[in-house]
Amino acid sequence: MNKSIKKVLKDADKKTVTVYFVLRFLVIVSLIAQIFHRNWHNVFLCILTLVLFTIPFIVDRKFKINLPTMLEIIILLFIFSAEILGEIQNFYGIFKHWDTILHTLNGFLSAAIGFSMIDILNRTERFHIKLTPIFVSLVAFCFSMTIGVLWEFFEFSGDQLFNMDMQKDRVVETISTVELNPEEANVPIIIDNIKKTTISYIDESGKLQDVVIKNGYLDLGVIDTMKDLIVNFVGAIVFSAIGYLYIENRDKFKIAENFIPVVRE
Repeated sequence: MNKSIKKVLKDADKKTVTVYFVLRFLVIVSLIAQIFHRNWHNVFLCILTLVLFTIPFIVDRKFKINLPTMLEIIILLFIFSAEILGEIQNFYGIFKHWDTILHTLNGFLSAAIGFSMIDILNRTERFHIKLTPIFVSLVAFCFSMTIGVLWEFFEFSGDQLFNMDMQKDRVVETISTVELNPEEANVPIIIDNIKKTTISYIDESGKLQDVVIKNGYLDLGVIDTMKDLIVNFVGAIVFSAIGYLYIENRDKFKIAENFIPVVRE
């Protein structure tokens, strides 16, 4: 382990250190299991998770920014939940709302990071522009939504370039489309109560194959993308409101300090 990381861990809160080592142990166990199964994609995810775990401590060490204990623990749990539980243990498939919960939390955390950057500058004497509380909250909100949109760009690119299905498809029973209008007019045709759809394709051997999708039509990631952005919006709004109240009442709204990093003097 890097000496800088060791020093930060030594100075860190005991709760954070405990969570870090417990999660790190679980990731290493998962890494060993994936090596035995020769699942190299999951091996990469485990290594990536271990690297991501060090980011909060690198930020603390290199940029002299103190991350509140609760925020650090949430970040570590978020990384573990997304990569190990979500991807490797397939919690995205097992638990219907797992992806929704993580995207909501991502909106919240991204807003916290955006808010902290502006609030730190706002309180620095060298920064000549002082933003009002509403504008600081607005910047935090916009920062969070930008991160959310960039992530959806990443998912779309992964699907288009590498056929990864990061934008999870889902079966819907109703479609509304102008493509099926017999007169080619800009008037949508609504097809409701779809019982099944059939996809015909030619396989590698040149034979015609049919795949039947029961109980509806396969939506290709659009609903998943919009749902992710909507819950990201909710998380961003929640933290932006918390940030606004914190700036207006720093002495009274102490709960916000659990999520807002501060620069060490």
